[in-house]
Amino acid sequence: MRVGKFIVMQSEKLVFITDGMDKRIVLMTLLTIGHSFAASTCTDRRCLANMLIDRGLLSQPQDENCTLPVFVPFIEYQTLKVDTKNLRLISRLIAQIRWRDTALAWNTSVYQYDHVILPVGAVWTPEIKVTNGLLTTMKHCSNDLLVKSDGTVMHSVIINAQVNCEVNLFNYPFASDECPVAIQTYSIDDCGTSLVMGEIKMVDGSHGDWKTDFAVLQKQRDDRNFILVGLSIKHSNPFITLMLPSLLIIVADVVSFAMPLKGGERNTFKITLVLSFTMFINILNNELPGDGQCSPVIRIHFCVCLILLVLSMLVSMVLTRVAQDGWPSFSCCSKSSAPTNTETKKEKEDKAETNADISVVQLDTSEDSQMLRKVVTFLEALTAKEVESERHERFADKLDKIFFWFYFIFGGSYVCVMIGVMAKYKCAVNHFDFWY
Repeated sequence: MRVGKFIVMQSEKLVFITDGMDKRIVLMTLLTIGHSFAASTCTDRRCLANMLIDRGLLSQPQDENCTLPVFVPFIEYQTLKVDTKNLRLISRLIAQIRWRDTALAWNTSVYQYDHVILPVGAVWTPEIKVTNGLLTTMKHCSNDLLVKSDGTVMHSVIINAQVNCEVNLFNYPFASDECPVAIQTYSIDDCGTSLVMGEIKMVDGSHGDWKTDFAVLQKQRDDRNFILVGLSIKHSNPFITLMLPSLLIIVADVVSFAMPLKGGERNTFKITLVLSFTMFINILNNELPGDGQCSPVIRIHFCVCLILLVLSMLVSMVLTRVAQDGWPSFSCCSKSSAPTNTETKKEKEDKAETNADISVVQLDTSEDSQMLRKVVTFLEALTAKEVESERHERFADKLDKIFFWFYFIFGGSYVCVMIGVMAKYKCAVNHFDFWY
């Protein structure tokens, strides 16, 4: 009886308490317990993702082996531009990467899913760089990545790189070369990450004057992976804009030997060719490739062409003088002796005329005979001058023909040799000097 009364009294007290201010506290406690129970029973994908995010796994996965293998099963390679002025290869790579982080694994009996999507910033991701890149940027293809139930993470990244590649431009505009794009991840003292490469595919291999012939994955040793990129120039455009105008100007200069030496038309034409070619070189100076270990031989070609044009112009001027006045003499003696010879010749003529006059007086010839003798003397001098002029012209014409054949043979041989060197000769460049 006493026990029953006690229970009844405690029940009345409890009813009284719940009717008071403490009723709210009891209700809030019950709500908190119910919410916790409901949270523990949430097993959808979002709850799984939140659970993995709450782990805060922002450091590299590390176990007994200090090196984490990062698998790159597929790379898409694209050449964006070949900067021949600064010797740069601008490339774009899209890489699929995969690694395993056991801390991201979950129990599939609780969360019955094999995959879940997480934000990129919520977990650790490897960084891929280009070893010989002057400027390398890595961007994520998406803000999310895929995680499997065993902790395998799958993601894709975009790598833009400006590679320091000293392209062999000796044969420009018939240049071709192979440039390495070295790929690496962070690693020091056998700790960090190591790349396990898969396959590569080249896309859109033609940009501007250059085309990508091939792109293959190779390695020098286990930790030195690189993409060997084969490049070749599409020679039609540079040949038309650079080589062809210079060759046509040389051909025009050779044909100009058909013009007569006298009159100055040939000299004027050759001067015009020299000035035109000089202006042509100045305009295309910014278009020519930059210098490197193998400087473009086309610069030497332009220099030789300009020398040939100037030499042809100077020879033409000298031969014009020879055709008119004979071979020029530049010595001081000849200049001083020329008036003396002239005066002596005049004195002889005056003396001959005086003797003629004396003889005329002695013979009592008429003034008509004296005038006739002067006319005959003038005509003889004119004829002698014409004969001398013809002799000078024949001599100049002979020299002109000799120089023409020399110019034609030398110019033709030079063009053939230069084109052969541009097309066949290979200049060796070490593209792996960044590894030491």
